[in-house]
Amino acid sequence: MQNVLSGLRVVEGSAFVAAPSGGMTLAQLGADVIRFDPIGGGIDYRRWPVTENNESIYWHSLNKGKRSIAVDFKTTEGRELLTRLITVPGDDSGLFLTNFPARGWLADEQLRAHREDLIYLNLTGDRHGGSALDYTVNSKVGFPNLTGTSNGGEPINAPLPAWDVIAGQHIALGLLAAERQRTRTGKGQFVKLALADVALATMGHLGYIGEAMINGSEREPIGNHIYGTFGRDFKSRDGGRVMIVGVSGNQWRAILKVTGLEQAVASLGQSMGLDFSREGDRYRGREAICQLLEPWFAARDYTALTAELETAGVCWGKYQSVSELVHNDIDCSTDNPLFEQVEQPGIGGYLVPHNPLGFGAAERLPVQPAPRLGQHTEEILMDVLGMSSGEASRYFDSGIVAGDT
Repeated sequence: MQNVLSGLRVVEGSAFVAAPSGGMTLAQLGADVIRFDPIGGGIDYRRWPVTENNESIYWHSLNKGKRSIAVDFKTTEGRELLTRLITVPGDDSGLFLTNFPARGWLADEQLRAHREDLIYLNLTGDRHGGSALDYTVNSKVGFPNLTGTSNGGEPINAPLPAWDVIAGQHIALGLLAAERQRTRTGKGQFVKLALADVALATMGHLGYIGEAMINGSEREPIGNHIYGTFGRDFKSRDGGRVMIVGVSGNQWRAILKVTGLEQAVASLGQSMGLDFSREGDRYRGREAICQLLEPWFAARDYTALTAELETAGVCWGKYQSVSELVHNDIDCSTDNPLFEQVEQPGIGGYLVPHNPLGFGAAERLPVQPAPRLGQHTEEILMDVLGMSSGEASRYFDSGIVAGDT
């Protein structure tokens, strides 16, 4: 945690990945992010992976550093309470993010009636306000058809919820951009973001849309090759596997040097009418190049092989499982300043990352674990909303709010 956003308060009502990750990003940069949930937890409170006690590692991992208030917002009083929290006065408050539908008591006009300069960011599935998840969006933009080998077959879904993760960063960026504009102009605004539009924009930025329109071509799945350049996985004699990449000229020359195949590859290029000093030609000749490289990798054990790659300056990476990453890779340990060993209530002790940004003018403070559900209800009622102890007690006694559960 680094306090570059110290003093900024954001209220979050969310579920699943994108919206919670946006709030978590702001919390890890020092903002006071107050997450509200229904009493007993929302739709994702027990989402997998879970511990043997059915505590969600997923939920706790996405809510680091936030404060938690548990409210029965099916009741009129609960909704009124959260409206007060979202629109509480203050120069550094009045920021709200949610992926709940912006209607009823959460309609922009309803909330803005209580605070005109409210900054309200609403994430939807698509631009029409419909629902969507990362996997339905991913299938829409075509990536499952590009995953796998060139011999075709069924589309393959990716395990990484990329659009959720990218949307989370857009949420943090959007709130900060709107807050800067409010600082300059005094005006709040309603900010719309659709998960599907995050994916569609990315397809445009990376050239997929232009390729289909201008070249009139459909990109084919290419296995573990890298489109438009040279790169693929290779297996060592003892079963280890590495990924090598030759995007730049220096990277390509390092591959040729360490394998001793400069002349053989040059002859191959001449026979194919290709100039392998050009990135695109390396892609066109990828299969033939790999046939030359495979015996070199297959003749070496993994340890010796990777030592040679490292000495030669080859851009390479090892293939390993998540368990191998966690238990064997020093980069996924407290040797890396990114991580701390944190005791998460209800879960146990495990490695928890800071935000990967490192600000030179801000001290890196200890990682804050996720809150227990309703852990901060009482202090939020009294310190943020200014209630007396008697008034706060009335909300608890009537079941409108709950504390640590």
